[in-house]
Amino acid sequence: MTGDSHFWAVVPAGGAGTRLWPVSRASSPKFLHDLTGTGRSLLQATWDRLTPLTGSQVLVVTGAAHRAAVAAQLPDLPADQLLAEPAPRDSMAAIGWAAAVLEARDPSAVLGSFAADHVIADEDAFRACVTDAVAAAEQGYVVTIGIEPTGPATGFGYIELGEPLGEGPAHAVRQFVEKPDRSRAEAYLATGRFRWNAGMFVVRATVLLDLLAQWHPELAAGVRALAADPSRLEQVWPGLEKIAIDHAVAEPAAAEGRVAVVPGGFGWDDVGDFSSLGALLPDASGMPGVRVLGDASSVRVVDATGVVVPSGDRDGRVVAVVGLDDVVVVDTPDALLVVSRDRAQDVKAVVDLLKSEGRTDLL
Repeated sequence: MTGDSHFWAVVPAGGAGTRLWPVSRASSPKFLHDLTGTGRSLLQATWDRLTPLTGSQVLVVTGAAHRAAVAAQLPDLPADQLLAEPAPRDSMAAIGWAAAVLEARDPSAVLGSFAADHVIADEDAFRACVTDAVAAAEQGYVVTIGIEPTGPATGFGYIELGEPLGEGPAHAVRQFVEKPDRSRAEAYLATGRFRWNAGMFVVRATVLLDLLAQWHPELAAGVRALAADPSRLEQVWPGLEKIAIDHAVAEPAAAEGRVAVVPGGFGWDDVGDFSSLGALLPDASGMPGVRVLGDASSVRVVDATGVVVPSGDRDGRVVAVVGLDDVVVVDTPDALLVVSRDRAQDVKAVVDLLKSEGRTDLL
């Protein structure tokens, strides 16, 4: 694939990962952290996964506050391939800006948009899937990668597969559906036609922008204006419509038969909360049922199971957990979180509470 000089990876690196507070914060979001114990942050792992496909043809879009940290973590990323948003405007503005930059450089450019904070189990299978998606994108489709469900998850949107498109693995997209309740998710899985929507899109840059212009002409004109004259960023950016790429392009284009899906069975996780994080970590040595991110030597457990994240700045400090099952304990220098693993999604409520109290020092 590195021989395809028209293919670029676009990596939106945004979001605060509020369900992973207090590890992930607005000032240091989850994509900058090593959450799998590999010694590489999620952003660096994304780079490692994509560069065999693209070489150095990677464009990262991040917030202005994180530009320096991203540049430090990706020293091989050319400076002109790092775009910094003055403020968040949702995924369509970020991906659209990247698409406009690529369109201006190469009218034949095909982009693949892959979030900076996902974990992929089988990277070879992932790259093969992307290669199939590029082939479909070159036929003019907006292509999404539909993740093979491992259960009736209620935290993801779903994609319904339609008829096959030719001889390859791509199918037409019948519809995108919002996050379902459990009974509806079970019904989706029973049909065998539904895949999880991981927000991965592969498409010609010009096709994406032309479709955007069809439904959101001012947004398309705005990002193309930025590509033509980057000095207008502070002037143009605040006026861009705030909308997700799914709603702006993918859903209306699917209704017109312009969207394809390539099923992906490579193992995927968006590390959405501490429960999913725990599923990615092995049992700590000598502590069955306990997953530790960090220095396990500083953790003691007695008749307990769950996920423990000790502070990196220990200075001899020990975290001890006694008699609790499926608990999450996260110890940082300025905040301590204790939550049952089945309530891990509710950690975001703590962030909302701190925000309402004006505790920006903890956010």
